[in-house]
Amino acid sequence: MIDIGPQPSQITGLVLAGGRARRFGGADKGLLTLHGVPLAVHALARLRPQVGSLLLNVNRHGATYRGFGVPLCSDAEPEAFRGPLAGMAAGLQACATPWLLTVPCDGPHFPLDLAIRLGRAVGAAGAAAAIARAGDRRHPVYALLSRALWPDLIAFIAAGHARVDAWMALIGAIEVDFDTPEAFANVNTPEELRALDMPDAQQATPVRGLTMDHRQAPSEASGFAAALADRTQCEPAGMRVEQARDAILQCARLVPPTLAMQRVPLRDALGRVLAVDVVAPLNVPAWDNSGMDGYALCADDLGPDGAAVLRAVGSALAGHAFAGRVERGTCVRIMTGAVMPAACDTVIPQELCQIEGDRVTIPPRLVRRGDNVRQRGEDLRANSVALPAGRRLRAADIGLLASLGCTDVEVRQRLRVAVLSSGDELRSPGDALDSGSVYDSNRHTLRAMLDRLGCDVLDLGVIPDDPDALAQALRIASARAHVVITSGGASAGEADHLRRTLQTLGDMAFWRIAMRPGRPMAFGRIDGDGHSTLVFGLPGNPVAVMVTFYMFVREALLQCAGTTPPPLPMLSVVAAVPLRKRAGRTEYQRGRLCRMDDGRWSVELTGDQGSGILRSMSEADGIIVLSHDRGAVEVGEVVDFLPFEGLA
Repeated sequence: MIDIGPQPSQITGLVLAGGRARRFGGADKGLLTLHGVPLAVHALARLRPQVGSLLLNVNRHGATYRGFGVPLCSDAEPEAFRGPLAGMAAGLQACATPWLLTVPCDGPHFPLDLAIRLGRAVGAAGAAAAIARAGDRRHPVYALLSRALWPDLIAFIAAGHARVDAWMALIGAIEVDFDTPEAFANVNTPEELRALDMPDAQQATPVRGLTMDHRQAPSEASGFAAALADRTQCEPAGMRVEQARDAILQCARLVPPTLAMQRVPLRDALGRVLAVDVVAPLNVPAWDNSGMDGYALCADDLGPDGAAVLRAVGSALAGHAFAGRVERGTCVRIMTGAVMPAACDTVIPQELCQIEGDRVTIPPRLVRRGDNVRQRGEDLRANSVALPAGRRLRAADIGLLASLGCTDVEVRQRLRVAVLSSGDELRSPGDALDSGSVYDSNRHTLRAMLDRLGCDVLDLGVIPDDPDALAQALRIASARAHVVITSGGASAGEADHLRRTLQTLGDMAFWRIAMRPGRPMAFGRIDGDGHSTLVFGLPGNPVAVMVTFYMFVREALLQCAGTTPPPLPMLSVVAAVPLRKRAGRTEYQRGRLCRMDDGRWSVELTGDQGSGILRSMSEADGIIVLSHDRGAVEVGEVVDFLPFEGLA
């Protein structure tokens, strides 16, 4: 069965937690605890695997809610208490995706396929909204809404209305049947909450290993708990690459940095992430114009076979429209880009015509009505979304914005990434080398890769193998940056302090991955001052630093920057040489591309594959990716190849 409708990446999940619970003495219902965890966190955990991003609608206790690591939005008039409709309006305004999925904070057991079923329904019906129904009861607060409905909802609220079901009926929301009425039960009274909180009541939220029980604090009910749960199930060699990548992205979604909006000139916008949709203020092109140098004519003057003899009565140039009138039996000489004269609907290329003075002969069967005319709004229609929020701007996008007359654009603040290296043996380039010391190349490699991603880099230099010095550097980094990347010190040696330091300052999700090179890679977070900072502890070997960055860090950073990371551009190429490989881990080998006689591409190794040999990376065109379960590769077999060229 083909899935119809929006994909998870196109949906923002909104938990409505903005109201006051009268039956609970005016308490904030989202902060009432079930099994020791706030109701709002239960709802977030069930939404997380269904959507691409999350929002919380709150009107009070912002500092507490910010500790859950999810962006907040508030009602336009928080003191007016307009109910769920006001929260929906706030969510539609704040979300950066085309669709918004809303759920109440007091429904901890709603279906885990809510998004996909509502999404299929709106896709199949071409509708702008869908709500859940169970038995004979509608549940309009469990709704999937098109962001385009925001102006209608604002007008509905401004007219004094506050009933969700009335608005859903007005916009024609379709109803989707669910056969589990108990899934939509909400907590309305203290007695109902106590009943759910009994030891034999439902004790967990079954989302990817994230179990919320009475032992967990709210700040721990996050993707890190899920990653820790996954870690206990990994193989002896470490987590699979796919497991680790999923866990990292899962954590990054739940601990997104707060990036302010900035307006920058168009010339400075390349590589920046759009903060809001760019809506076309005009049609592009703004008028019907010619796509060819030739003659503009009216197709009614063509004979049954498409032939005609017409008289040229003037010319139209780009920027200089024909000011006269085109009568029957006449045509106008026209250049590419020139405005089509009134009454003309077709252009025939000049090379297809026979010209004698002002007489233009058009042979049969060479042109049809509408040929070679660029229609008004053909590229972009006025008031349509030209570029969506969350897009990382490329060169073509800059040109598109210029075609709309944009001089500047609203973007997200650049992601700030702190970089440091750890090791007593490291020296910075320019310093003298002592016996046994080496120059630190990793920070410079990381800076270059981060520059290509458009990040602001905070370079904290080389930190000695001292746990107190490392802890102090990490505290400074987490206070001044959105993400921290270290190299070295992530293994299990005597001087490898990163794991223990992370566990002291925050949390460590995992530190060992079944891959080569790059097995000792740590990932965790630092908690402090009301926010959490992601930390990537990369290995010390230079090649392993690059491999782990491309395979794990790059995608997470793009997500933290506010954009949807595109998949890595893997190519299928032929192995030109045998490749040694042991099943049970993913391996990355450096390769150089060669063009074969039959036009296909093959790949050969760039020499010694030791993880400390950076020269082999410099000489490579990219990385050969050999999957976890694959064994040795024979000549002629097809392998995956990640090219460096164009990789940001």
